[in-house]
Amino acid sequence: MTQRKITQQRNIILTGFMGTGKSTVGKILARRLGWDFVDTDARIEQIQGRCVAEIFEHQGEESFRRCEAQVAESLANGYHYVIATGGRLMLDRQNAAVLARDSRVFCLHAATEEILRRLRDSPNRRPLLDVPDAERRVRQLLAQRQEGYGRFEPIITDELSPQQVVEELLRRLSAASPPIQQAP
Repeated sequence: MTQRKITQQRNIILTGFMGTGKSTVGKILARRLGWDFVDTDARIEQIQGRCVAEIFEHQGEESFRRCEAQVAESLANGYHYVIATGGRLMLDRQNAAVLARDSRVFCLHAATEEILRRLRDSPNRRPLLDVPDAERRVRQLLAQRQEGYGRFEPIITDELSPQQVVEELLRRLSAASPPIQQAP
């Protein structure tokens, strides 16, 4: 019964700020469900033939956002994907409306200090944090995105291992009915 309720979802979307665990958790969740995992930033890199930082540098953020919208549209037509989105993808109301259709959306959260720790340990370059004061920039971006992220079901990841986050997601997915989300 539990698995049946979960498989009734078209897709599972993980959104939230960079460093909150979307890709790590998404891979584990997809493996547990037997679904495909898609990281939207990795898909964009595959399409463009360069990393996100290079896309921002050579083509600009606007070009990246257009590609992001195309990827969202193409993934929305699939079934049984666990999708880890870029940190801003679901803040765009059109992207959110397309991807959230018949899918369950969770927003992963972490404290600024935890985000900075995780990003320091990451091999990926983060163009939005190529600034003299990364902590200040993270705080600014989180404040700007708070309302947008607040539209989605939250999961705090600070004190949890990726496996514990997956267990919490599975528990919520198997619940009788998902919480009502505000319209994107």
